[in-house]
Amino acid sequence: MTELKNDRLIRALLRQPVDVTPVWMMRQAGRYLPEYRATRKQAGSFMQLCTSPELACEVTLQPLARFPLDAAILFSDILTIPDAMGLGLYFSEGEGPRFKHPVRTEEQIATLGVPDPEQELRYVMDAVRLIRKELDGRVPLIGFSGSPWTLATYMVEGGSSKDFRTIKAMLYERPELLDQLLDTVADAVTLYLNAQIRAGAQTVMIFDTWGGALTPSDYCHFSLKPMERIINSLQREHEGQRIPVILFTKNGGQWLEAMTDTGADALGLDWTTDLSDARRRVGDQVALQGNLDPSVLYASPAHIREQVAKVLASFGAGSGHVFNLGHGIHPGIKPEHAGAMIEAVHELSRPYHA
Repeated sequence: MTELKNDRLIRALLRQPVDVTPVWMMRQAGRYLPEYRATRKQAGSFMQLCTSPELACEVTLQPLARFPLDAAILFSDILTIPDAMGLGLYFSEGEGPRFKHPVRTEEQIATLGVPDPEQELRYVMDAVRLIRKELDGRVPLIGFSGSPWTLATYMVEGGSSKDFRTIKAMLYERPELLDQLLDTVADAVTLYLNAQIRAGAQTVMIFDTWGGALTPSDYCHFSLKPMERIINSLQREHEGQRIPVILFTKNGGQWLEAMTDTGADALGLDWTTDLSDARRRVGDQVALQGNLDPSVLYASPAHIREQVAKVLASFGAGSGHVFNLGHGIHPGIKPEHAGAMIEAVHELSRPYHA
């Protein structure tokens, strides 16, 4: 076991003292980096990039070569699980991810199998193992999965959706059928994340991108309940180290108390929730991650620094804060602006940890 040289992220997630606030970015290995675009071109397609452990490792490490980030996050896609279920994932220009075989009927849902992470998803586990080896303890590695509800939206709609009409019709007309689908996906996510932990992920994050599209009661039943089931089934220690779990629901600020009760170690927040209010509501039960509006990075470095200072002041003094964007970094942002944000976080947060 390689000892972590920089364990700020793990310590902050567990609400332990740190010298400065740790920072990483959702989608930090992505299209805003010219080196990523070059590797993506070399791969030939996004899926070929995802399914090559060597290339996935390369792009995972690219942002760490540029910036003093406090974590690496596995380069992959949330839709690897439904793809491994045989739904036929492909990417259509201008439309995003699509599935050749969406699941909408009782028969289709009943015949869905749970993929073996070391078989159908072996390329992800091989990538995790390779990244851990190449990191050599520099910073921790974050593994992740989409939430059951978020994955189900793509599986039922057949791709991205603005109104979720097909899955919401199922939710209201056949809730027991949707429950059956979510149970299967939750089993798959649990196996997938536990396999990532065994392969070397040192913390894991559940991305609930579309939970905020639900009513409060539907969120608790169809999104939060399956995530809580996953969290309760995760391996929370490996190689003698605690494995923190981060739960992120976009537009989920109204449900922080319920999210806290899932047993997650940290909650991710988008920019629509005030950090000081969130901290008051959850107390010292969980750490908080976030929550700079990604569009701030279009502004000048001086303005970025001002906005970073506001986020840090909003959380205030003490441990339990991981600085991040409120969602993924936009493709058109200049890399040096991301660098300005990271530098500002480390510099300006030091007094909060004195």
